[in-house]
Amino acid sequence: MDDLAHGSVLGLSSKASVIWQKLNLTSSFGILDIIIVALIFYWLFNLLKGTKALRILYGIAILAIIFFLGQFLQLTALNFLLRYFFTGIIVAIPVVFQPELRSALEKLGRTSKFVAGLPLTKDESAQIAQKVISALKNLSQNKIGALICLGRQTGLREYIETGTILNAELTTPLLLNIFSPKAALHDGATIILDDKIISAGCTLPLSEEKRYDMKLGTRHKAALGLSEQTDAVCLVVSEENGAIAMAISGKLLTNLTQTDLEERLPKLLRFRK
Repeated sequence: MDDLAHGSVLGLSSKASVIWQKLNLTSSFGILDIIIVALIFYWLFNLLKGTKALRILYGIAILAIIFFLGQFLQLTALNFLLRYFFTGIIVAIPVVFQPELRSALEKLGRTSKFVAGLPLTKDESAQIAQKVISALKNLSQNKIGALICLGRQTGLREYIETGTILNAELTTPLLLNIFSPKAALHDGATIILDDKIISAGCTLPLSEEKRYDMKLGTRHKAALGLSEQTDAVCLVVSEENGAIAMAISGKLLTNLTQTDLEERLPKLLRFRK
């Protein structure tokens, strides 16, 4: 038993020495290598934070630690099982983490034909916000359901093309006409880029997040779904009680007042990060 323990310790020491040498921390490039890898892991952690994927990643990390311990201690049967398990994990990752991988790729390259232009000035963002807020106030008072999405940096072309292209100047009366119960486009989402109503009657992905009460309705699920996959600001008016909600970055803020909107919306439109 002592010989086995001694051999395991020697094996662990030898493998650690090899890893240390490969890292080559004495060179500036070796240190840069470690910093880059650390930044990548930090970026991944922030990307997955608050999602169900992070919990899955924790489980994979624990199994990885067990696997490396098994390698050092030469636990043949355990290593055999985990090796095949990780082969399956590699195949499953693109499926399990599909929403997160998509979000990551969109954040790496936010370009599209249908994407907001240059950063808005303070006055421009205030004017756009006021037109939208005026429409939301009217819709809320009359308990007319609505879903308005304001694009920022992420391209929204695939969602825009599911609706009717308008490319019209943003005005409060036009928004109210679009969401009139008798209007053909009132059931879908209306997408706004800068000071243009680009498309109406759009279909959005529905969120599968369980943190929120999904009795809120399809509009709220759609708002959350788009905010999970893009950086758009999604505003919802409930047709049941007229309550206004905002979905952004996968989070839902409910029962917003006009003052809340006037404080938040101009800043979100101006600072697109």
